Amino acid sequence: MAGESGRPHTPVMLQEVLEWLGIKPDGIYVDATLGAGGHSQAIAERISSGRLISLDRDAQALQIARERLKTFGSKVNYVLSPFSRIAEAVHELGIPRVDGVLADLGVSSMQLDQPERGFSFREAGPLDMRMGVSAESDELTADEIVNRWPETELANLLYREADEHDSRRIARAVVRARPIRDTAHLATIVAGSRKQWGRQRLHPATKTFLALRIAVNREMEELGQFLSRVPATMNPQGRCVILTYHSREDRIVKEAFREADRQGTLKILTKHVVRPSEQEERANPRSRSAKLRCAERV
Repeated sequence: MAGESGRPHTPVMLQEVLEWLGIKPDGIYVDATLGAGGHSQAIAERISSGRLISLDRDAQALQIARERLKTFGSKVNYVLSPFSRIAEAVHELGIPRVDGVLADLGVSSMQLDQPERGFSFREAGPLDMRMGVSAESDELTADEIVNRWPETELANLLYREADEHDSRRIARAVVRARPIRDTAHLATIVAGSRKQWGRQRLHPATKTFLALRIAVNREMEELGQFLSRVPATMNPQGRCVILTYHSREDRIVKEAFREADRQGTLKILTKHVVRPSEQEERANPRSRSAKLRCAERV
């Protein structure tokens, strides 16, 4: 499915995801991060008498994916919910346990393709970055952090959430340039304040935008809650497959899997992290930083 910019939304590591999930035609599966629906579509195609529960905190994503997957009818249930509420989402549908769970973390390409959502530093958009857009006025936005937080707090956030080594220099530049008008303005300020180390593969504002997005959406708290609830939602031999895109996320997943392995609730199946093929990395740049981990319910 093409996005606003006309680029197709290619689900990351699709073959590997399907392989590690080990889909059974009569199984019940949860796609905890529906996004544009690429992974959900492939799972739905492989179940006959089974069911798929697709979650997303973004109402717009649910609407678009529902349209894309309408041929599957009642085989797919759509739930507007953050993935941290996976247990509630499953139980509210009257399902005791499921046979597999997929979570593709991070921002969807669909959200990146819409400047008005404020995730992209390539075009000017409002400093928003909320994944679930609701009418609540007290919700934290990137604007609040960028234009109101004290310099030290901003620097600490950039370093803690995105491992940004120029965090102090960036925070100082941002505070001096206030008020920051939009995403393009912020990207320019960040790029101008950073040291250039050799050839840059990433845009200089990548880590700043990542840290802001993580903070606005409480991504690490959400991920922690999700991981603690997953084992109890799965049948024995049920599999959990998680795609991560940066080191902090991956570390949290790795440690949660190890802890569950020690406690005897999960068995880690991916002794080493699974990476996309060179072919996929060339065809879909978004997959370059992807890492896949899989564990099975004991």
